[in-house]
Amino acid sequence: MRRRRVRLAVPVPLLVPATVGVAFLVLPLAGLLARTPWAQLGSHLATPGVGQALRLSLISASLATLLSLVMGVPLAWVLARSGIRGRSVLRALVTVPLVLPPVVGGVALFLVLGRNGLVGSWLDETFGITIPFTTTAVVIAETFVAMPFLVISVEGALRAADTRFEDVAATLGAGRWTTFRRVTLPLVAPGVAAGAVLCWARALGEFGATITFAGNFPGTTQTMPLAVYLALQRDPEAAIVLSLVLLLVSLATLLLLRDRWLGRSGTPVA
Repeated sequence: MRRRRVRLAVPVPLLVPATVGVAFLVLPLAGLLARTPWAQLGSHLATPGVGQALRLSLISASLATLLSLVMGVPLAWVLARSGIRGRSVLRALVTVPLVLPPVVGGVALFLVLGRNGLVGSWLDETFGITIPFTTTAVVIAETFVAMPFLVISVEGALRAADTRFEDVAATLGAGRWTTFRRVTLPLVAPGVAAGAVLCWARALGEFGATITFAGNFPGTTQTMPLAVYLALQRDPEAAIVLSLVLLLVSLATLLLLRDRWLGRSGTPVA
């Protein structure tokens, strides 16, 4: 009991700024709930544009997460287990989108995949494919900013996993691909799941790269964050309702991570 009391005691110099920090983070959310027009909630949510934006957000975030899984899990394995040179440089490059302003990421995507971009010009001339300002551009922009969250989570899970099981599988004659598929993936499944949920949540809330690279066209590229931005200029109450929807999705994602996957895998929230 004495040890528990010592652990729970918080020094006053730490308690005061911690309380201020909690208030700083929680009060804006409380203000959002307080200003929500609950009586008109149903009418705002029934607006056709809201349904289109929500549907597009869910579909594009799911596709971005799927692409991130296909590319990010192998990339995480390379960073965690391979012996190639320059892994530290590669890891730094992979994590750049985490600190890069999203608008800059959108500009970079436009310079590469735009009609006059490094790859986009070839796609346009050879196949007649134009990516910017399409739904495909939304998925690409969300994948660019969200995949590092998955890579970091899976890499941490791979580093924490016990490699003895993989060694035993190798001694029993299993090939590298079989070991990865039958042993490694089940071991790091909680980390992969946590990274996928983090990736999905980040893709769902993406704004800067999307509006720069894909634009803001209702029904085609207008996701929920873009709809919030547009509604704030002409109908603040609708913007509050849309923000509430995103807040509820974010809270549900956080609770899902905390209670089900992060507690098992020990993967930290980025």
